[in-house]
Amino acid sequence: MRPTQAPFPATRLRRLRSSDALRRLTRQTSLSVDDLIWPVFVRDGEGIEEPVSSMPGVLRRSVDLIGAAAREAQAMGIPAICIFPYTDPALKTELCEEAWNPDNLANRAIRAIKAAAPDIAVMTDIALDPYNALGHDGIVRDGIIVNDETVDALVKMALAQAEAGADLLGPSDMMDGRIAAMRGALETAGHTDVSILSYAAKYASAFYGPFRDAVGASGALKGDKKTYQMDPGNSDEALRLIERDLREGADMVMVKPGLAYLDICRRVKDTFGAPTYAYQVSGEYAMIEAAAQNGWIDGEKVMLESLMAFKRAGCDGILTYFAPRVAQLLQG
Repeated sequence: MRPTQAPFPATRLRRLRSSDALRRLTRQTSLSVDDLIWPVFVRDGEGIEEPVSSMPGVLRRSVDLIGAAAREAQAMGIPAICIFPYTDPALKTELCEEAWNPDNLANRAIRAIKAAAPDIAVMTDIALDPYNALGHDGIVRDGIIVNDETVDALVKMALAQAEAGADLLGPSDMMDGRIAAMRGALETAGHTDVSILSYAAKYASAFYGPFRDAVGASGALKGDKKTYQMDPGNSDEALRLIERDLREGADMVMVKPGLAYLDICRRVKDTFGAPTYAYQVSGEYAMIEAAAQNGWIDGEKVMLESLMAFKRAGCDGILTYFAPRVAQLLQG
């Protein structure tokens, strides 16, 4: 005899959504201030806080003010800050020599942050585009971005940043073999505790436009970056790149951009289990801000939802320009 079917749903999944307390008890993914790295833009001059027109709410700060920003971030519990320099065009050359100048803008900013907020980790960017008269991440010869000569330059850049006090180096250039070369040079120079967060799967994306404006690279760029950044149509290649960079000595890996590549984040985390980060890049940030300013979305809610998506996709943390606002909300 068949059992009589109950005249009501036996499984009511809505029960666990019926109150805030139950939703919190059963939530699989959470967002914490510990998940955040705050990217900041630094420039020369004194007493300058200059808005980036294409990134509402984001500033370029002079070196003398970057320490105060780092202190505020440290007080909010943000564990790391990442430096991107807006280099004087007069210092840009085709060989990018300013990139490893011990007193360049980025290295002065590292020292200023470490002096002002010693407990916050300082991450840097390693790529030649802020110093390149042609706007590329590598050295250009006869219209070709040359790999091995660029790697030699990047190693010198990495050593200069480590000497300045950087805790976490972020190679974002996408040259072949640069992780092994940097790791070997750092070990030889005694910088055994300096970590590498490799931009291992960095796509040739249209989402980077506002960032290039923020660092002054958009007008200088000749051609595009498709010969060294990844094709957006590829995912298996990302796993090959991650595997290689981990084997060469990367401590952490990154997928960039973020929201359009959450499938890559999930595959990376599931395959390797290594600390996996994503960058909520300038275009993603600017779209949310623009829509919020026009009243089309609730900016605060979309901001938090977008960051939760990274965590749900397996990311251990996120580089995001929203970091201070998120930290304040989570503290409140």
